[in-house]
Amino acid sequence: MPMQVLINLLIGVVWMFLQDSWGVLTFFSGYLFGLLVLFLLRRYLPTKFYLETLFAVVKLFFVFIYELFTSSIVVIRQITRPKINISPGIFTLDTDLEGELEVSLLALLLNLTPGSVVVEVSPNSKQFYIHAMDIPVSRDSVFRSKEKFEHAIKKVTRG
Repeated sequence: MPMQVLINLLIGVVWMFLQDSWGVLTFFSGYLFGLLVLFLLRRYLPTKFYLETLFAVVKLFFVFIYELFTSSIVVIRQITRPKINISPGIFTLDTDLEGELEVSLLALLLNLTPGSVVVEVSPNSKQFYIHAMDIPVSRDSVFRSKEKFEHAIKKVTRG
């Protein structure tokens, strides 16, 4: 993927040098031409087209923003009650992600959503031990978030 980005930048620069004007707009049009060339030659490249990965990263970002917003609403609802009625606890969460990058990314995304903290990852990286602010509510939302995050992470790392 990094090689494709460099080739695309090189095509944009060569396009700019072959034109009469050296400007941002000329470079941008060359960059778009390079995208078209790489897209047409994608079957001959050893890795997948880099814009697919870029779109998957953007989708993962929006999934995270959505989960962050919804879990923040749940936490705000619980905190602003006149009497806090929560039952904190630790539960396990199984995952089918493989590799340090995928497991670490899922752990970080689950940590960043309010109401849950990944306390430990099992030695085989297949289970997370998660502390939740309110077990009945947080557990279900963490399971839903895990499914969405796992799907988006697999799209980014595996294609």
